[in-house]
Amino acid sequence: MHTPDVAAPGTPAMDDLRRRVADQFPDLRRDLEDLVRIPSVSGPSGDPAEVGRSADAVAELLRSAGLDDVEVVTATSSDGRSSAPAVLAHRPGPAGSPTVMLYAHHDVQPIGRPSSWTSAPFEPVERGGRLYGRGAADDKAGVVAHLGALRALGDDVPVGVTVFVEGEEEIGSPGFGLFLDQFRDRLAADVIVVADSVNWAVGVPALTTSLRGLVECEVEVRVLEHAVHSGMFGGPVLDAVTLLCRVIATLHDDDGQVAVEGLVSGPEPEVDLDEARFRAESSLLPGTALAGTGTITGRLWTKPAIAVVGLDATPVDHASNTLAASARAKLSLRIAPGQDPAAAAAALRRHLEQHVPLGAQVTVSDGELGKAFQAPTDSPAMAVARSAFADAWGAEPVDTGIGGSIPFVADLLEAYPRAAILVTGVEDPDSRAHGADESVHLAELQKVVLAEALLISRLAAVRPGAG
Repeated sequence: MHTPDVAAPGTPAMDDLRRRVADQFPDLRRDLEDLVRIPSVSGPSGDPAEVGRSADAVAELLRSAGLDDVEVVTATSSDGRSSAPAVLAHRPGPAGSPTVMLYAHHDVQPIGRPSSWTSAPFEPVERGGRLYGRGAADDKAGVVAHLGALRALGDDVPVGVTVFVEGEEEIGSPGFGLFLDQFRDRLAADVIVVADSVNWAVGVPALTTSLRGLVECEVEVRVLEHAVHSGMFGGPVLDAVTLLCRVIATLHDDDGQVAVEGLVSGPEPEVDLDEARFRAESSLLPGTALAGTGTITGRLWTKPAIAVVGLDATPVDHASNTLAASARAKLSLRIAPGQDPAAAAAALRRHLEQHVPLGAQVTVSDGELGKAFQAPTDSPAMAVARSAFADAWGAEPVDTGIGGSIPFVADLLEAYPRAAILVTGVEDPDSRAHGADESVHLAELQKVVLAEALLISRLAAVRPGAG
């Protein structure tokens, strides 16, 4: 298929689109700031009413972009459980044109410790060309990317457009399967653009072609019926925290590489990260060695990784001289593309159960499972995306993997096997998504908007079903 270098016939040329995006960007920034001010935390610590308010705000913004068929929807399970509110919008395209689905999410992570933030997390502030605030990057910038592209194109949209803005991605999209069941026909598309990833660097765009999957579990070790005096019983009895630590220590070898049998690894990526850059971006302290072997990108994208993300034990401030009866940890396992999540969960459970010392009791409770994703890099839609990104940035995009997980991407591919899925970046390596002082680079966001407008205008050349 010929990849067009300019917008499709009947759509604005690139210079015209660039001007439109620049003219509209101050309004887009204000819209992003208004969205950031809504604390739409979808986790247990959040207020569901704020998530609903966020969905309503997104719906109004999409109506302002010329979409008339816009509604806030929820999906309901057979047992009456409802999803968080999402926004579903549609605009038909010319006869015979492909349909493009634009995905983002309007929910955000909790803020963590307020004292970790330089400025109030839900009051957007610009510093050094970056807009700071929870959700400014992940993923209200994705909402604004779709909004800005549609506004820039105006009436010159040569494809059918569906917009789906989810409200519970940050808690693992538990209702996504329900949405696919209840709104399958309305969500069907030839090309799906997921604006929820990271660019290679400021000034260098990226197309995400692989994502690791996710397996979570909780492991509890019990050794006593109740806490006992550490002097009277310590020695013959090891406390549960020590035993749990010994179990956790078996998850990695001496190099820090995952040592759980049954987990798979993929090939080394073609690109790698400079170690100095990685150390700076990860905030690794001086003198701390990197774990594992092979390329840094391989360790991030194509090999499994296990982290302890939560620990229940006696707080230091409340500690007495007693042996803890039980201790619990939450483990997060990132699995490589090609690994079945259920098989990985079984391997992790088996390892934990077999490595508890001294006959202590262990209980492993399953958590979230998410599939990995591997995209073809030579699809017609991918070629169009490369041309759009190169023109918007003036730099060729890099094919990257992501160590994190977006489990619903694999669900989309399973539901729509002929669709082309494009995972695009709205963040950069300094965005600190999920952390304190989350931010988006405003000049980069303007390029994201332009790239998506160019992409939509050129996807008319991709025949329906040619993913």
